[in-house]
Amino acid sequence: MSKYIEKAKELRAITDVHYNCAQSVLVPFAKEMGMTEEQAYNLGYNFGAGMKRGSVCGAVTAGLMVMGMLGINDTKDLQAYHNAIKGNHDGYLDCKDLLASSAKKGEDKKAHCDGMVYEAVKLVEEFMAKK
Repeated sequence: MSKYIEKAKELRAITDVHYNCAQSVLVPFAKEMGMTEEQAYNLGYNFGAGMKRGSVCGAVTAGLMVMGMLGINDTKDLQAYHNAIKGNHDGYLDCKDLLASSAKKGEDKKAHCDGMVYEAVKLVEEFMAKK
């Protein structure tokens, strides 16, 4: 297991402080982005729950932020990132749609959101390895 996934799992297990899906993707990569963990936490605060309005999943958005900070900006890579996530989730990227689809399958909300975080972190790692 990578250090990024380990850190994301650690954050998602914390119960006294809530790390939303965006924060849980950003914080593990803070050092690589030239930020403190606190700065990454603050950056991701308003992106959880699809920008707090059910829009694009915070994990997906944070993955794009990390990639941008690491100079992974090729349109083909960004398309591949989106397509990988959509391919695993019935074509959805929006939080409200992802959660509805997951609920229809009988999946637990926290387990679903944790999975989205780990998926985004893994994809970012794959693009980092290619760079």
